Amino acid sequence: MDAPVWNMLRILIRVLTERMFKHLRKWFVTHFFGHSRQRARLVSKDGRCNIEFGNVEAQSRFIFFVDIWTTVLDLKWRYKMTIFITAFLGSWFLFGLLWYAVAYIHKDLPEFHPSVNHTPCVENINGLTSAFLFSLETQVTIGYGFRCVTEQCGTAIFLLIFQSILGVIINSFMCGAILAKISRPKKRAKTITFSKNAVISKRGGKLCLLIRVANLRKSLLIGSHIYGKLLKTTVTPEGETIILDQININFVVDAGNENLFFISPLTIYHVIDQNSPFFHMAAETLLQQDFELVVFLDGTVESTSATCQVRTSYVPEEVLWGYRFAPIVSKTKEGKYRVDFHNFSKTVEVETPHCAMCLYNEKDTRARMKRGYDNPNFVLSEVNETNDTKM
Repeated sequence: MDAPVWNMLRILIRVLTERMFKHLRKWFVTHFFGHSRQRARLVSKDGRCNIEFGNVEAQSRFIFFVDIWTTVLDLKWRYKMTIFITAFLGSWFLFGLLWYAVAYIHKDLPEFHPSVNHTPCVENINGLTSAFLFSLETQVTIGYGFRCVTEQCGTAIFLLIFQSILGVIINSFMCGAILAKISRPKKRAKTITFSKNAVISKRGGKLCLLIRVANLRKSLLIGSHIYGKLLKTTVTPEGETIILDQININFVVDAGNENLFFISPLTIYHVIDQNSPFFHMAAETLLQQDFELVVFLDGTVESTSATCQVRTSYVPEEVLWGYRFAPIVSKTKEGKYRVDFHNFSKTVEVETPHCAMCLYNEKDTRARMKRGYDNPNFVLSEVNETNDTKM
């Protein structure tokens, strides 16, 4: 084999080997050290808050029952349906007992052997089962016509009125709670999605942290506003340790951060300047940081005019330094705009400064090279030239 061909083959084998070991090392760190080094999140990727309250006083817990409407709306579906079924079955059975008691006191039951001309309070109540059926028919206004209240006793008339009013209240509350649970803006927030990772790269000559967000519905969110909070543990000059200290992170798009035209996926970015908490971070030290970036999107649902909030979070392992998002919007031959969500969270590696300070120092150096400086100690001496050449 010729020497040039052999050298090229050696170089190719070395490059392939280096790439293979690079990918193996990345896979090994991600699958073994990544799971054992999971960070605690305050906000999960789907927006749920990971927090619990302990040692709450009994008096404070009673407040949840005072605001029973919000408490019922916040319950999970299995608990809500349990309350829904229990409320109706319980009221039917309770009033069934009361109707049975009325019939028992008035001696309308068959065991009392009423006379032929005896007029009962409620026709055709022969026991507890028939009393329960009459209670059910009364509250849900079925009205089969087989059992009915007579004008014989006022107690039965009063009980009929009371059950009818209470039945309307129970129906209104429970059906309203179910409808409100279904139509909560929280469900609309499920159709707003964020990219899996955040990236750091140059944008417009500045180092920026970028996040992609998309609206999966064609209906808009009116008056949308995007902002972020950086959560980290800080120690004050007085020695106080503050857990979950919040730092404002301003996110913008090219048209501003308010009243977004949110019809297609947007790439929001945070400029890493001297006022940014990411300014002193670098590509080599990013994974050593302990922070959680929580991103919020507030808006008004166009169809219901209800406000909703979408949120997600990013930990250092989910912030990729030196990457940008792949293009996602294209235009078809028919003139329509097409969004390819296959590339929604896909990233592409790009050349990026390894720290924000390096980028700004590089810009300052270039600016100085273009500028001239006067030296006050420099004196220009005029020299008279003499011509000693003689013809």
